[in-house]
Amino acid sequence: MKLRRCLIVLLLAALLAAGVCGIRWGGEMLDRALHPQEYSEYVEYYADKYQLDPLLLYSFICTESGFDPSAQSSVDARGLMQITDETFQWIKSKIAPTEELTFGDLYDPEINVRFGSYYLAVILERYDQDIATAAAAYHSGWGTVDQLLTQEKYTDDGRTLTVFPYEQMDLYVKKIRRNYESYQRLYGTLAA
Repeated sequence: MKLRRCLIVLLLAALLAAGVCGIRWGGEMLDRALHPQEYSEYVEYYADKYQLDPLLLYSFICTESGFDPSAQSSVDARGLMQITDETFQWIKSKIAPTEELTFGDLYDPEINVRFGSYYLAVILERYDQDIATAAAAYHSGWGTVDQLLTQEKYTDDGRTLTVFPYEQMDLYVKKIRRNYESYQRLYGTLAA
C-alpha cells in the first residue's frame, strides 16, 4: 500500500514536472513565433555594415511591420521598417544617390532593411546610442525629438529623452524596448 502511494506520488510529480516543462517550452515557442528572425541574411549583413545590434534591428522590424514586406501605413510609410517617401529620399541621397531606386522599391526586403538600418544607425549616433530616444525619433521625427530636448521637463542632459510626452510616441518606445528585451532573452545578446 505504501509502495503504491509512493509510486502514485512519484508519477504525479513526474507528470507535473513534464507539464511545467511543456508549458515553458510551449511559451518559448510562442514567444519565438512572435519574435522571429526573418530576413536574417539582410538583417545580419546590414547590422554588421552599420554597426548595429541585429537584435535591435529585428526589434524595429517586428514593431514596425511584423515582418510584412508589403506593409503600408496610413501615412504611406512602406515595407519592413516603414519608411516614408521623405525619409527614403533623404537616405537615398546619402547611400544610393546614383542608383535608380524609387519609393516603391521599399517593398523589397533587402532595400528596406538596407535603408532602414542606415537610418537607425544615424539616429542612434545622433542621440548618443540611447535606444529610447532613437526610437522616439524613428517614430516621431528628429525635429520633434530635438524640440523636446530643449525642454528640461523631458530631458536631464539635453541629449536624451527621459520623458516621452506624446501617447503614441510613449507607446512606440515601450514596444521597442519590450521587443528588444524579448529578442535578447530569446536569442542572446549579439551586440555588434
